[in-house]
Amino acid sequence: MVNRDIKTNQNNIRICPRCKGNGYFTVKESVEHPIDKVVQCPMCKSEGEINDPNDDIIITSDGVHRLQ
Repeated sequence: MVNRDIKTNQNNIRICPRCKGNGYFTVKESVEHPIDKVVQCPMCKSEGEINDPNDDIIITSDGVHRLQ
């Protein structure tokens, strides 16, 4: 599980762009055998979320803001 910073209320968590939050995705086995094969996502370690320290979007009660 991805650690969230509770003290500062800033969690640089975002949905994994590779598996789109599922934790897995499908790939074709080969050109000769186009059978879908389900594989675990190595980018997020099958959690569906990644910790992005460069994420500069803050969500407050006033809406969504991007740091500049």
